[in-house]
Amino acid sequence: MAIDLTALRAHFPSLDGGLAFFDGPGGTQTPRPVADAIAATLTGPLSNRGTVSPSELNAERAVTEFRAAYADLLGVPAGGVVHGRSATQLTYDFSRHLAKDWRAGDEIVLSRLDHDCNVRPWVQAAERAGVSVRWIEVDAGTAELDLGSFERALSSRTRLVAVTAASNVLGTKPPLRRIADLAHEAGALVYVDGVHYAAHHLVDVPALGADLFVCSPYKFLGPHCGVLGGAPELLASLRPDKLLPSPDTVPERFEFGTLPYEILAGATAAVDFLAALDPGGQGATRRERLTHSLGALHEHELVLRTRLEDGLRALGDAVTVHSVAADRTPTLLMSLEGRDAREAQYHLAARDVLAPAGSFYAYEPFTALKLQDPALRVGLAPYNTTEEVERLLDGLASFLGLTGATAPTRT
Repeated sequence: MAIDLTALRAHFPSLDGGLAFFDGPGGTQTPRPVADAIAATLTGPLSNRGTVSPSELNAERAVTEFRAAYADLLGVPAGGVVHGRSATQLTYDFSRHLAKDWRAGDEIVLSRLDHDCNVRPWVQAAERAGVSVRWIEVDAGTAELDLGSFERALSSRTRLVAVTAASNVLGTKPPLRRIADLAHEAGALVYVDGVHYAAHHLVDVPALGADLFVCSPYKFLGPHCGVLGGAPELLASLRPDKLLPSPDTVPERFEFGTLPYEILAGATAAVDFLAALDPGGQGATRRERLTHSLGALHEHELVLRTRLEDGLRALGDAVTVHSVAADRTPTLLMSLEGRDAREAQYHLAARDVLAPAGSFYAYEPFTALKLQDPALRVGLAPYNTTEEVERLLDGLASFLGLTGATAPTRT
């Protein structure tokens, strides 16, 4: 069944004002059930985790339900789910944890396609450990990773491969399983930035070949935090610096200080909301419902992406779309011939259409592909509609002076 878009949008108070949000890759809007879960947890009763009082049990329940929800979302055991303030914070933390075992002469492999969140923490950890950094390059013509450069970068000294599951600016989805298999053959761990990928696809961490996979619930209708998933056995082999009295169990040993129970509750509610996107989806388990709902979401976003791409082509040479990979998410990065993308952002915002301009922390792809900064990024989310896509296209045509006889024909 298709997603009931009218029913879906009714859950988002921020949509009531008529704004069209195409800034989802930077953070989606929040449905009311997520906000309600946060408020209900905060207003308690609530204490630190324990087993005696109702307030202690509420905190314990928030943690347990959070781990169960993200186990279902990511396809990992609940004991392999780690909460963090953000994907960046988790990646910095795990770069330090993993680098403890690196030695001079070791190497790591990074990707030119990645958000700086999955680049700089590793570069800095490598510098401290005296480890060499090698690179997977990007093909400028296809906006895809050059697997030949990856194979040349791998060696028996490779300790880690860090790569995105989907580019936050180009939408490119590299062949992750192929990359992971080659990395594992070389004896390396695979750390995957799944922040953009998890917003558009059902995640199966083992099937992707990731050893550690990080994502951000606020990219898929949840609150601002980060989540890391992996095998509990791998996590048990890592020894983070921690306070002496704090738990040494997995995954608690990686979560420093008191957890934000209200944020955990909101993040859990986001997974439940996603699982209910397709009301006709059958499934006895939440994982099964997520499979149906995210499949329906993919079809919805594909329809909108196709309409958007058709409309952008109708604008002719005035728009250059850089998102051209064969396998990609519904996120498009574009340049506007002879015009500043920031001015286009302001022009669209005046029409209540939000599409940001910038480089979006994607330093490596912008440098490697010689992309102009700022570029305009349009990202689709579950609540976007065909009418909103038309408003975006009309706004771009107006900005480029293509209204009237030369305006693209709408279908």
